[in-house]
Amino acid sequence: MTLLQNRFQRVYDRIHQAEQACHRHGQVQLLAVSKTSPTSMVREAWHLGQKHFGESYLQEALSKIDELNELSGIHWHFIGPIQSNKTRDISSHFDWVHSVDRLKIAQRLNDQRPEKLPPLNICLQVNISEEATKSGVNLEDLPSVVQFISGLPNLKLRGLMAIPAPETDPEKQRKPFNTLANTLNALNKEFSLTMDTLSMGMTDDLEAAIQEGSTMVRIGTALFGARDYPGE
Repeated sequence: MTLLQNRFQRVYDRIHQAEQACHRHGQVQLLAVSKTSPTSMVREAWHLGQKHFGESYLQEALSKIDELNELSGIHWHFIGPIQSNKTRDISSHFDWVHSVDRLKIAQRLNDQRPEKLPPLNICLQVNISEEATKSGVNLEDLPSVVQFISGLPNLKLRGLMAIPAPETDPEKQRKPFNTLANTLNALNKEFSLTMDTLSMGMTDDLEAAIQEGSTMVRIGTALFGARDYPGE
């Protein structure tokens, strides 16, 4: 078993055990956060059966997407901050975007989505811990944002994403995830929507996220090791 195989198996086991603990089975998708990881590792992960990959740095991601375009069934998720001048490339090359946090960005992604492609899957990033340094829509602003985006024809509003403030206590980890899950349910009811995605949980808190209803965990370090960030 290769190092990458071993890491993936450990993460799959953690997800499975967390699902079993709360009587959920096969409901959680693993999003392998491959940012800063070489193309060779992404290719190996694909051969292991992983099909969903998350990227934050656009130029790096575009290079990977081009180099790996022969891999069937691969899905690319943009999970990083979005600048207005990057929306055309994001809208043209990705299947999912998890980090939409303002109406201007949503409108640009909608307008720039190529007609030949299906609607772009969108998760709204929520500033669930109300941190001044974090991006994301505030909870009180979510209804108006959801109402606006749900009317854009080239976007498919799939759900909510959050990166809570770090916590080591499992009970404290669960609180913001519980809030996000309840918010999704309330929005679905208020606007008669069928949002089905809670993008929450990373390497250090995936168990707490799954316990509170996560449908997609974003895992990088536990799969690909410590990252070598650009410029560091």
